[in-house]
Amino acid sequence: MKMRVLYSTSKGKIKTIASMITDNYATEKVNCMDKVPPAYSCDKERLVVMLCSVSKDPDNALILFCKELTKARAANVAFIIDGPAEGAKVLIDAVKGAGANVIDDVLYIKGGLPFLKGVKDEEKKQVTDWMDKVMANLA
Repeated sequence: MKMRVLYSTSKGKIKTIASMITDNYATEKVNCMDKVPPAYSCDKERLVVMLCSVSKDPDNALILFCKELTKARAANVAFIIDGPAEGAKVLIDAVKGAGANVIDDVLYIKGGLPFLKGVKDEEKKQVTDWMDKVMANLA
């Protein structure tokens, strides 16, 4: 399946989770994982997984990128959020306004400190279970 895993964070743990999702779910791994804004724009992606560290007021560049996720660029967008629901809602509303389908089940995680990259086993299971559910709903 054509998918992209994009992250907007300075936290090592979030990047590790993005890498884990890419390794386990992406069929084409070349240019699959990137930071926001990505080096290569999204084009006819079946699924875009966005991992974002946000505050109540997300970064303007991140909001602008979300506003560009039209149906032609991304059929479905799923969010993993490190931060409050208010910040996630701003991003979700921007994607919905652009026309892409947003997966209703948003996964909230604790990103931890920027220099920590370790992901606990229960967190890996949580992310894997969530991704399995997202993938099953797309099939």
